[in-house]
Amino acid sequence: MVASFRFLLAFVLALPLAGAAQDGGARLALPDLGDGPVYRVPIEGMIDNALARYVGRALADAEAGGASVVVFHVNTFGGLVDAADQIRTTILDAPMPTVAYVDKNAASAGALISYAADRIVMAPGGSIGAATAVDATGTYASEKVQSYMRSLMRATAEANGRDPRIAEAMVDEKLAIPGVVEAGQLLSLSPSEAVRLGVADGVAPTMDALLADLGAADRTLVAHHASAAERVLRFLGSPVVASILMLMMMGGLYFELQTPGVGFPGIMAFLGAALFFAPHYMLGLVQSWEILLFLVGVGLLAFEIFVTPGFGVAGVAGLLCIIGALFAALLPNVGLDFPSGLQLARAAMTLGTTFVLLIALAVSLGRFLPQSERFNRLVLAPDLSSAAGYTAADTDETLLGRAGTALTPLRPSGTAEIAGRRVDVVAEGTFIPAGTAVEVIRVRGSRVEVRAVSEPTVA
Repeated sequence: MVASFRFLLAFVLALPLAGAAQDGGARLALPDLGDGPVYRVPIEGMIDNALARYVGRALADAEAGGASVVVFHVNTFGGLVDAADQIRTTILDAPMPTVAYVDKNAASAGALISYAADRIVMAPGGSIGAATAVDATGTYASEKVQSYMRSLMRATAEANGRDPRIAEAMVDEKLAIPGVVEAGQLLSLSPSEAVRLGVADGVAPTMDALLADLGAADRTLVAHHASAAERVLRFLGSPVVASILMLMMMGGLYFELQTPGVGFPGIMAFLGAALFFAPHYMLGLVQSWEILLFLVGVGLLAFEIFVTPGFGVAGVAGLLCIIGALFAALLPNVGLDFPSGLQLARAAMTLGTTFVLLIALAVSLGRFLPQSERFNRLVLAPDLSSAAGYTAADTDETLLGRAGTALTPLRPSGTAEIAGRRVDVVAEGTFIPAGTAVEVIRVRGSRVEVRAVSEPTVA
């Protein structure tokens, strides 16, 4: 009897999961699946603007190749919201059916991208959710940015017939959904949970199993990959590398202007500028006027240093042009729309961090590098101290400690007779009348300092 009861209970508990699996299998069916090949497009690593450019090219190649379906192989912990929004829009506008295969992570911006696909299939052990927007320090972004992210998740879920409340709960931890998530918890789902809640349409352990479930097992599988140039552009266009390149550029420019001439700092500045602006220009993130503005700024700084030494209007204008060009280069080209607060904040933080590192680098090198023995082997840095025999004028050390008489009033400079010689001297401290006995207390080049040692005598 007990065994029968346990079997009945297990059967009853298994009914919802079985129903979910059957519903998931039904949801995997794609209408009007053509006879063309299946394109597999990887979405891996950090979501950035270079990846957005690649996804656009991949979908264009799939359309040109007559693809019947495009499977996005998703494994990412997220990235830039604006880049994810661009990828989301591209997938929503795709002319062929799309599938997001989550293997193993679709967190943050990855969840938004997965929601844009017509179908979501997860690999065992996968996870989707936790789409709260954060800044570069890992703290939550402003409410304005969070509200925008919530609206993106809701709109994307609605576009593909998914529950917008569940999508919003992945962004807003204050949202409570009975039986799904409590207030104070950010929603992330396992494969079985995602299928049960209608977020995912099925679970597939491999790509072959996925194609079989889609009814496309007999189709040719085209594994699409980013080109070598796109991989290089993605590396150089990442925020971290962009900061390093800007540091190379600004640091090299600073040290080159400190020691005019085409030397190692100038070469580093040129390489930093080329590696920063060229990839961003090729990715469509930098326009020609931004590069021109940067060059104008460098030209104004050079004019200030070499033509009109000082730091006046040309120097200030050049510095502002350089900062403005770099700031504009870090912002995406959004046409007539003004950049979002998140985009402005991220660009300001990247630029600010770069300048802080530049100041720290300049102070550190200025203080410690001249003391380096290896540095002194590379540049002419001789010891010009007086102890080494270098002075601005001839120094008569024999006068030190000798006594004499002030021949003229010392106010504070004048003339005194010392050791039978007329010597130009400078009094230490107060006025010394003529005829006062004096003593030499210090000799620095042509400067001889004296002090009174007795009351003035009457001539």
